[in-house]
Amino acid sequence: MLTRPFRSVLYIPGSKPRAIEKARGLPVDAIIFDLEDAVSPEEKAAARDTLADELAKGGFGSRFKLVRINGLETEWGADDARAAATMQTDAVLVPKVESASYLSEVAALTDEARLWAMMETPRGILHAASIAAYPLLDGFVMGTNDLAKELRSRTTPDRLAMLPALGHCLLAARAEGIAIVDGVYNAFKDDEGLAAECRQGRDMGFDGKTLIHPAQVAIANAEFGPSEADLDLARRQIEAYEAAKAGGQGVAVVDGRIVENLHVDTARSLLAQAEAIEAIAKG
Repeated sequence: MLTRPFRSVLYIPGSKPRAIEKARGLPVDAIIFDLEDAVSPEEKAAARDTLADELAKGGFGSRFKLVRINGLETEWGADDARAAATMQTDAVLVPKVESASYLSEVAALTDEARLWAMMETPRGILHAASIAAYPLLDGFVMGTNDLAKELRSRTTPDRLAMLPALGHCLLAARAEGIAIVDGVYNAFKDDEGLAAECRQGRDMGFDGKTLIHPAQVAIANAEFGPSEADLDLARRQIEAYEAAKAGGQGVAVVDGRIVENLHVDTARSLLAQAEAIEAIAKG
């Protein structure tokens, strides 16, 4: 389990200083400063300078910062990549990644900055394992809207059409130990629907969810973060296991369930994640 939390990952247009300023005070774990879909073609060149200036001002605390560039096949992509390499960001988010070799092309322009990959095309999903293994890659972001378009699938509450791709990318990410966050929920005023989709993603194993509106942050944080009950159980599992080990036993029992070393590892990671969440909340 990753210690750094990615419960809430909010998209912010890189061309909007007011939106960027507001993001400095939001209780999000990560921000995607978008130069791609959220910026109109006529604004794209100016958005690079705007975003660079805003990031240089700082003020984002412990929030993880990603800059999403345009694809290299576009007229803006190469310049975006070069500019992003000089910005005060934690990683560059690459759209529509379909191969590890494509990431190498980006890395040649970004001075080997840390990268994240948007997984949003059928070919990209099929190549998820090799993409996840790319040495500079630290995370996947599921682009479920673009993927649904490519699949020609319908959107249903159970996300049946998405599950094969979500699961495949999740396996690839976990095999390589990188982060992975779920796609957006478009109906930003539907709190119940968002919570249900967050629970589905959390149950599958995702680290968090990408968001399109600040109103979605609290729900994502709650659904993907450890509850007080989770933390209490983790502490009791560790205590019981340590007591059992001191008595020469290899397992313990908590609430009628066996607790082995693997459960203790998970419990310790959960407590570490809670500490990291608290650190982000403090600024």
